Amino acid sequence: MLGRFAWGVLVLNVFVVLLGAVVRATGSGAGCGANWPTCDGQVIPTDAATATWIEFSHRAASGVALLAVIALVAWVFRVTSRGELVRKAAGWSLVAIISEAAIGAVIVLFEWVADDSSLARLVAVPLHLVNTFVLLASLTVTAWWVEHRPPETPRLPRSYKWAGVGLLVIAATGSVTALADTLFPATSLMDGIAQDLAGAGSLLTQVRVIHPVVATMIGAYVGFLGLTRARPGRHQKIGLMLASIVGVQIFAGIANIVLLTPLWMQLLHLALADGLWIMFILFVVEASISDHQVAPV
Repeated sequence: MLGRFAWGVLVLNVFVVLLGAVVRATGSGAGCGANWPTCDGQVIPTDAATATWIEFSHRAASGVALLAVIALVAWVFRVTSRGELVRKAAGWSLVAIISEAAIGAVIVLFEWVADDSSLARLVAVPLHLVNTFVLLASLTVTAWWVEHRPPETPRLPRSYKWAGVGLLVIAATGSVTALADTLFPATSLMDGIAQDLAGAGSLLTQVRVIHPVVATMIGAYVGFLGLTRARPGRHQKIGLMLASIVGVQIFAGIANIVLLTPLWMQLLHLALADGLWIMFILFVVEASISDHQVAPV
């Protein structure tokens, strides 16, 4: 039961992430005004505009996710013993979701939302998503370790560590690119390229081109690890799935650019990014709990 609940909490948090993307893509970040945690001074808005309901829905879902993580941590601590690694993973989940709420509150209170293209928002948005990935990683490790208890603190190959850092870089640059696409939408593929080359009035459009380049290079490296560094058995199956998601994600990224980033494509691209990150974490933890240690490279 605890394992199923842990996976359910992870799925819930992925849903919250996607709902947050809807808020950003629809420009609904200011839907509740510069108020937090209330929405325009109300616990539940009444006679509100669409943007307000979108923002309120995201806040409500985030609140449910926070309560779910608290319940997960309490359950893990109840059924495990002091010193078990799964407690550390659960604890990090709680720390990450609290900091997630704190970053979100700062973004709202300082009004780094809607049409704001300030340097502060350029920093806050990728920081927010990187923290989100830390949360998803902690929840993934918690769920996996609930079912497969690690015998000792994992020792990971350097290649895995660098790949993890690389995926966080992809997430950070991807969040900046998504923000640029929202604030400076292109009317055609050539118009988008022209904006990037000219830096059309904003630092956001100047750095937007970085994401597809680093995503392709780092993604290929992660896919290579999945295909070549896995051992026979469950680890190999996870590695194959990891490499497959990398391939689909690169294709989705190209489609997102060609189709001029429609909302449904943005959500699919983000969902695949979340899935890729979770699969990578599973690839790492499965290696760490195996009977045979992966050789450092």
